[in-house]
Amino acid sequence: MKRRHLVQLGLGAALPTQLWAASPEAPRLLVVFLRGGYDAANLLVPTSSGFYYEARPNIAIAKTAALPLDTDWGLAPALADSVHPLWNKGQAAFVPFAGSHDLSRSHFETQDHIELGQPEQGSRDFRSGFMNRLATVLGSSSRLEAMAFTDQVPLILRGERPVANQALRDVNKPGITPAQAEVIAGMYAGTRLAGAVSGGFEVREEVGREMAGDKAAEMEAASRGAIAAKGFALEARRVARLMRERVTLGFIDVGGWDTHVGQGGATGQLANRLGELGKGLALFADEMGPQWSNTVVVVVSEFGRTFRENGNRGTDHGHGSAYWVLGGGVKGGRIAGEQQQIKAATLHQNRDYPVLNEYRAVLGGLLGRMYGLNDAQLAQVFPGASPRDIGLV
Repeated sequence: MKRRHLVQLGLGAALPTQLWAASPEAPRLLVVFLRGGYDAANLLVPTSSGFYYEARPNIAIAKTAALPLDTDWGLAPALADSVHPLWNKGQAAFVPFAGSHDLSRSHFETQDHIELGQPEQGSRDFRSGFMNRLATVLGSSSRLEAMAFTDQVPLILRGERPVANQALRDVNKPGITPAQAEVIAGMYAGTRLAGAVSGGFEVREEVGREMAGDKAAEMEAASRGAIAAKGFALEARRVARLMRERVTLGFIDVGGWDTHVGQGGATGQLANRLGELGKGLALFADEMGPQWSNTVVVVVSEFGRTFRENGNRGTDHGHGSAYWVLGGGVKGGRIAGEQQQIKAATLHQNRDYPVLNEYRAVLGGLLGRMYGLNDAQLAQVFPGASPRDIGLV
């Protein structure tokens, strides 16, 4: 490809691999990782559970406000104009009680665990993420291009197959970084403005720390530099254009889901982020055009959150989550996978959603159907797993 073609795509000229035009018939897969552990119970609302409303006196989404999905579940109203229309078209499904069996409740441990996709027991190979292994399996018989829409190639795409990455626009980040502030202060060193400049930056940094607080700092750390939901909404069409024309296997992470304080219910902090995320997903679907029928988007998070609200009207690190599966060829308009009644007695460790739909089994079954992979090929992607096809495509 010529450099000007790369520039037109917004990629610059520093990609580590050559990009080929993808076959129009080739399946597209985009994995969206919500870093921070989003609260699945205020996305996929268990409207038939009286216990849900007892456990969340301040942050529950009222049954009358939730968008009805079936007799047991409703959808957060923040997605009324984005994901809910896809549900109505049969292009969106949800898998509750999903996740890994990792019980560390550590953002970093569990994020690594899911991205690597390796067996629960034994040592981990941090050089081999499951999407890279998938690319390796598929690349042996097809012209495939994998790309991470991130600042660096994430664990999930690290491995023997070279993978391109492209950082998206920095949205909701400080206009001047600490390093840049240091350079600017140095420029004024020895001048009569030196004290004012350096003092101004010190005050700015101090105020920023005070405004952030411990929980906000934790949220930022848990996001691992991922783009904000608002940023994803702004960049979704660009991602779609690349996946429509050049990329068949994509990954993006979206940060800001660690809602310990002031989470909100039908409106508020979490609802705002869900709204931006939903807007981005809807824009992505629209921009894919006819390719949407060959596309599957999977939205995951490292874990869910505590079922009961905490004393700060937020939720803490939990266990089971809910995955989203979107696409023109998805068998949607339904809640998929194993489920159970939601009450105090069925909570994991009396606090969280249990994991009934283990992520490697669910994703293995999905990938097997999408790409026609046999057992040996799936074993390369998810070694030691037992893929289970729950009819998502």
